[in-house]
Amino acid sequence: MIVAGVMSGTSADGINVALIRAPEPAHGSQNVPFKFLAHAEYPYPKPVRRAVLGAMNSARAEVADLARLNFLLGELYADAVLKTQRRFRLRAELVGCHGQTLYHQGEAARFLGRSVATTWQTGEGAVIAARLGVPVVSDFRPADIAAGGKGAPLVPFLDYLLYRDARVGRVVQNIGGIANLTAIRAGVSPEQVVAFDTGPGNMVIDAVTERLFGKPYDRDGRIAASGKVLDLVVQQLLRAPFFRRKPPKTAGREEFGREFAGEFLRRCKRARKQDVVATATALTAHSIADALRRHVLPGGAYGEFIVAGGGANNPALIAMLTNQLHPLGLRLRCSDEFGLPAAAKEAAAFALLAYETWNQRPSNLPSATGARRPAILGKVSYA
Repeated sequence: MIVAGVMSGTSADGINVALIRAPEPAHGSQNVPFKFLAHAEYPYPKPVRRAVLGAMNSARAEVADLARLNFLLGELYADAVLKTQRRFRLRAELVGCHGQTLYHQGEAARFLGRSVATTWQTGEGAVIAARLGVPVVSDFRPADIAAGGKGAPLVPFLDYLLYRDARVGRVVQNIGGIANLTAIRAGVSPEQVVAFDTGPGNMVIDAVTERLFGKPYDRDGRIAASGKVLDLVVQQLLRAPFFRRKPPKTAGREEFGREFAGEFLRRCKRARKQDVVATATALTAHSIADALRRHVLPGGAYGEFIVAGGGANNPALIAMLTNQLHPLGLRLRCSDEFGLPAAAKEAAAFALLAYETWNQRPSNLPSATGARRPAILGKVSYA
């Protein structure tokens, strides 16, 4: 069965599509291997990206515009899958669409007399199903929150299947808008996997690069490589409560969006613009290493550190990470070495999650999300 996974990350830079081949399931099997087939990326049109960023964590948003954005993104996701199918001459029989996160609050808070946690990924699954003529699984995160979890991270399900090893403990680090890790000790069961968000990935780097240089991101890390890190600023920001909080924990633009980027720039004061970008890059590298030291390495032996996501393509960030990992005794590897391109991993994960849902199997890892029980994720829209 060919399954398409569609992912839009917290950076809101566009749409990733991955096509995988999943085998027909053996009865009751939870060990689902898959074959990666293809991957493509499509940037959002500039007006769409502005609308998405404007809707994220917004104190004021027009209800009509949010409703229209939901249906518009459904059309764009369907277009992206169709283009990918034509390009690689493949046809999906099922689609898993993560959608675009507009708001994520994994911790319960008081609202109108009740304590609620919430999450919202937009992009209408019914539109995608109608355009493609195949079933679509979407809206994955609410089922985990309803089961007492934080709705994230969900990618550890793929991480466990793809990267587990009987002899070597591995940490899998995804660096998208937000950075998250999955720690898999040698020979452990899924119930023993540790996974959580480590903090900002590309989000703060992109925000300051756009603010200071008018560019959506630091291509190839060139700006960061030409700057000097403001170590004091990094040390100050790492004292924020999020970094000290124990897992399970999750983050989004609510923690590291516009307000955080503004505070980051204020702390950098009148530093050279290149130094500010270098410091934002160092914050990501240091926060990842700090999470390893605090929450992962005391719990077991690990030999390899596998990097995926858009941040894997930033040489300046990878160089900083390498310096941080060396004293920890971790060998750095890329997910490409395991047959899955770094940029395709999250989209492939939601293809796999959709396949599990279609076969009525749970695919959250309660040890990662904090849920009380395993849950079948997502909602199905039929063509």
